[in-house]
Amino acid sequence: MLNRRHLLGAAALALVLSAAAGHAVADDAWKSEVPKIRVGILGGENEADRLTNYTCFNDKLEAEFGVPVELYPAADYAGVMQGLIADQLEVAGLGASGYAGIYLQDPEAVEPLVTVKQVDGSTGYHSVMLVRADSPWKTLDELEGQSLAFADPNSTSGYLVPSFELKDKGYDPKSFFGRTGFAGGHEQGIVALLNKQYDAAVTWTSGVGEVAEGYSNGNLRKMVDKGALDMKDVRIVWTSELIPNGPEVVRKDLPQEFKDRYKQFLLDLPVKDYACFKATQGGEGEGFVPVDHSFYDIIVRMREEAASSRRG
Repeated sequence: MLNRRHLLGAAALALVLSAAAGHAVADDAWKSEVPKIRVGILGGENEADRLTNYTCFNDKLEAEFGVPVELYPAADYAGVMQGLIADQLEVAGLGASGYAGIYLQDPEAVEPLVTVKQVDGSTGYHSVMLVRADSPWKTLDELEGQSLAFADPNSTSGYLVPSFELKDKGYDPKSFFGRTGFAGGHEQGIVALLNKQYDAAVTWTSGVGEVAEGYSNGNLRKMVDKGALDMKDVRIVWTSELIPNGPEVVRKDLPQEFKDRYKQFLLDLPVKDYACFKATQGGEGEGFVPVDHSFYDIIVRMREEAASSRRG
């Protein structure tokens, strides 16, 4: 026979189960608007390597969210940028200039969630200009009239910042170098340099850590790790000021529940699987830290100025 205590206990349990079920439904309500997660991956190295580096990310994202995940390694930066603007991607990792480019086209397209914190505690990195170690050039001044490989028109360290800073210091790339061109990505630029297609090339690096390892993070580190570069074969002749690390972004029009959960997924990734974090971010780092649009104000202004100069 059921007594009053049994009835109260059963009622309490029913309330708990009902609340839990309601919470689960609320948590999954975003799935009707996000039936799959399409992840944009910037160019900069060959497609096979990019897909390999993101395999763990793909698997973890599917397990966490319970929906299919599709990776889109674009041929260039513009492919990811336009994919986000056209609602063909849900999330992506961008460079600061790529984010600024999207913002200037459509301020409501994406929002930055997190960026990488380097091993030295900074949230920035550097653009560097390299020459071959067997070349006669040891300083930037000596490169006057020689050829320079940029990475991509939408790359922060591979075009925007070096163009801006070099011009500001009296080395306008348009007149100082005999020839400039776009190699199609950061790795491609270094390969072109090593193959003597260009006399110099710019790329990105944390600038901290062991030089022989390609520093702690960046394109040089990625190339050293996979045996595509020996740092003894190159020499750095110019280093930029600190550049804001690029953001992991999400489309602004997606449900807030999804955006909050994806942000937490990113913050948790370095703690739960550091090897996966390292693979997707091009080397070592302390983890992710939250950022907002204001973190990229200076890069937005640089892109605006560059656009004005072209129009002028």
